[in-house]
Amino acid sequence: MKKIGVLSALISLMIALSFSGCVDNTAESSGEVAKTVEIVDMVGRTVEVPANIQRIVCSGPGCLRLVTYLQAQDKVVGVESIEQENISGRPYQLANMDFFQTLPMTGLGGGKEIGVGPYPEKVISAAPDVILITYMDADRADELQEQYGIPVVVLQYGDVKSFHDENFVGCLNLLGSLFQKEERAQEVIDFFADAENDLLTRTENISDEDKPSVYIGGLCNKGAHGIDSTSSNYAPFAALNANNVASSIGTEKSVFISKEQLLEWNPDIIFIDTGSYELIKEDYDKSSEYYESLGAFENGNVYTQFPYNYYTTNYGTALADAYYIGKIVYPEQFADIDIEEKADEIYEFLVGEAVYDKMAEGYCGFENIDFSSQ
Repeated sequence: MKKIGVLSALISLMIALSFSGCVDNTAESSGEVAKTVEIVDMVGRTVEVPANIQRIVCSGPGCLRLVTYLQAQDKVVGVESIEQENISGRPYQLANMDFFQTLPMTGLGGGKEIGVGPYPEKVISAAPDVILITYMDADRADELQEQYGIPVVVLQYGDVKSFHDENFVGCLNLLGSLFQKEERAQEVIDFFADAENDLLTRTENISDEDKPSVYIGGLCNKGAHGIDSTSSNYAPFAALNANNVASSIGTEKSVFISKEQLLEWNPDIIFIDTGSYELIKEDYDKSSEYYESLGAFENGNVYTQFPYNYYTTNYGTALADAYYIGKIVYPEQFADIDIEEKADEIYEFLVGEAVYDKMAEGYCGFENIDFSSQ
């Protein structure tokens, strides 16, 4: 099997090359140091930015997370109000809450709709060198740039289908170029590539006959949902070559199935996104007969997962989820993994702090659950 690290390196190289065409707009051929450079952002806009960026404002889902992964949060001079809320679920925020709460509020946050963005007067007051923003089209970004008189760089986050997603890698390379942190960007890309290789290597020789069938229920997507919310291409399952019963649906998006369909599939092991735990527990209390007719509930094979779709994808949490799934589904192959230690290793590398316990305060940790005893 071709290793993911090779593919990731190639993608990284191609994207890095596409962003490396910086143009000196002030320096002459005499060797004078450039004050500005031109970059191409993730929606194809050519933007002139300072060569030495020291002050940034982040806007939109996932933007501040990516900056934190690059260890550049010290450059942030304004954040959205959603990043100052004392709510669990976003490891980068948990690790930096004390700092983020000291910063000026430069926008509301919380949506991807065109037109949603930072507040002009708040941003201008914060005086950033650059505004970083996700989920915005080129025309709207041009409008904001003209309105603010500040460079606007758009990041195209994408949905997690793998841990070497092209948009994710592209964002990391672009930010590495902007902040002169190319080495850190490559470290993060390699970290995910190496972890994905590890997951695949541990499971690649397990025959289909020896793989239990698995299902993810209550998958959070723009909010909490019931047991019928799932995915046919759940990234943690895919990274493990797992036997996802929903893969037969044939769509790569999150989907809702009927409860009858789940009964028909009757997976050996069910994982519950704990962002939806309360909804599922409430439904269990009303319809316990239905749930106990599923083999996984009857046999005690129901386990939790941290929600990773919180203000778009928390890649680190998705990776921690994958290791926990591996430990449950393939205990022999993951016998050396202490899941809490592994989660904290991931969080510490990405966000600078081991925040497993903080995540578990807001959601139950990685554990086997029995709804009948709750």
